[in-house]
Amino acid sequence: MITELARRLAALPPGRLPPGRPVPLEDGGAARYWLSDAPAGPGVWAALAADFPRTGLWPLLVQGLDERTPERPWQVGEMHLVRPFAPGAVDVGEVLAGRWAEVLPAPDEEEDAWASVDPFRAWPGLAGVGACREDPSAAAARAADDLLLEGTWFLCLAAVGRGADVLDAVGWSGHVNHDPGPGETSAVLRSWEERFGARLVAAGFDTVLLSVAAPPTRPEEALRVAAEHHAFCPDNVAQGSGSLREYAEELVGNAVWGFWWD
Repeated sequence: MITELARRLAALPPGRLPPGRPVPLEDGGAARYWLSDAPAGPGVWAALAADFPRTGLWPLLVQGLDERTPERPWQVGEMHLVRPFAPGAVDVGEVLAGRWAEVLPAPDEEEDAWASVDPFRAWPGLAGVGACREDPSAAAARAADDLLLEGTWFLCLAAVGRGADVLDAVGWSGHVNHDPGPGETSAVLRSWEERFGARLVAAGFDTVLLSVAAPPTRPEEALRVAAEHHAFCPDNVAQGSGSLREYAEELVGNAVWGFWWD
């Protein structure tokens, strides 16, 4: 059976892509993404992202676990089974509210533990829509080129309806310890696309990077965004800044959001 990925790759003009290959899954399943043979260079991500409305192939910069095991997960197809989901059907407010309840300290925890989520105890609800400081595509292109100038990244292409759907569509499992449900990652990233001009630019073994055209500009706005980040990726706070207030300060005006799951 010809997959949607194969159909979209076959429709590209000859020479449009650098040398690469569809990567079959480690367990023998059909390829869910295409991967370049060599590291990508500046400008490549931006050109392919600009073509996405025509090709249906979203570009993602990817890299391996570490220098000793660069093949994991992208080069060897180390992905999980894709659980069926309908893009756009999952309610992001319900997803993040549920995740927030899971990351809160236990009710009998000391006050110091609760200080990490101050000023919120109950879920504060979704943050408001941000005002774009620049075109989201331009912000994403700049973020991609910055990454390519600083490190070694390979180019991945996935057949999706929106860039936000890539991680769920290919079965990326870097956040497996928090076990998001089918379509939940897509729902969060789609909502951030719409409210903050966010674009999925890169992913590693257990890391994700988004460009952001409409980051919060005031501390009170950033606190609500920080709560969403904490629900989505609690390790950013728990093993990073240590508190929502400190994490929120890092978000003010920040045009790149990075996430890491332990």
